[in-house]
Amino acid sequence: MMSKKWLVALVIVLWGHAGPVVARTKTDALRGELLYSTHCIACHNAQLHWRDRKAARNWASLKAEVERWQTTTGLGWREEDVTDVARYLNALYYRFPEPQADAASTADASAPAPPR
Repeated sequence: MMSKKWLVALVIVLWGHAGPVVARTKTDALRGELLYSTHCIACHNAQLHWRDRKAARNWASLKAEVERWQTTTGLGWREEDVTDVARYLNALYYRFPEPQADAASTADASAPAPPR
């Protein structure tokens, strides 16, 4: 009887943790879209992502391209920003499988952003 109560309590606790993960995932997608539309869309259009000679061939190369261009343009993005933009582009155009380490949510609303 006691183990059944513990099981119910465990299910309730775990259920409560699922909501923030889903919310952060949606927030990450919105952050990626906002960063891309604010800083990248002026030079990039959908043709860039659909062309035969595109540089991104997998998740790692997509993320590397986002990192390269944010560095080239002097944006000073954090790793989370690069990952969120890469995720946005991946969802919109590429559909590359992401490694498990990058599948976790990147935006942590409780941590303050470092000064840029």
